[in-house]
Amino acid sequence: MLIVEDEHRIANAIKRGLAQEKMVTDVAYDGIEGLDLAMGGSYDVILLDLMLPGMDGIKVVENLRKSQVNTPILLLTARGQIEDKVNGLGVGADDYLTKPFAFEELLARVKALARRPKTFEPTSLKAGNVILNKDNFEVIINGNSTPLSATEFGLLEYLIKNKGKTLTKEQIREHVWDYDSNILPNTIEVYIKKLRSKRVNIDTVRGFGYKLIEENV
Repeated sequence: MLIVEDEHRIANAIKRGLAQEKMVTDVAYDGIEGLDLAMGGSYDVILLDLMLPGMDGIKVVENLRKSQVNTPILLLTARGQIEDKVNGLGVGADDYLTKPFAFEELLARVKALARRPKTFEPTSLKAGNVILNKDNFEVIINGNSTPLSATEFGLLEYLIKNKGKTLTKEQIREHVWDYDSNILPNTIEVYIKKLRSKRVNIDTVRGFGYKLIEENV
């Protein structure tokens, strides 16, 4: 889940409640940061406040839908924002909830949106000598089934989806680890090294980051 809400108290309360439901959440406190995370992340539902600094919720929805990001969006609105609710639904939001709200209602709406059929996304990804199957979490490298940890799998999936592109450490951290994870400075290098040791061809772009290339190792 992605929570985009500038009121820290509300955002953190929602995050704690969803964590108790075993849901992993990222949090952004302004519209620009929220849009950036939503554009690059694979979220089941986005909880989006309408009144945000940097970029309001309507603009965030517009930008996401124009970019073919079809993640379900639940708008969080103030009681008097009737016109904004209509506008939000008109540009592509899926539902809205008026503040103040009971967490139980929020949870019910989130679960309902998460159950909606997703836009088709292939379950098998391929890059060079690597095949990643998201249905059974199997990875085949050079024709051999290769066990990976959950973090290695997530990192490899993100690299394959962006094969040929240079990804910064910050982009990798944001999309593979929870937004508020306190990972060590060399954690990403450690996991890149682990994938390389398993014959995944990852190039270092000095001064910028890493990219997965398709030539077989």
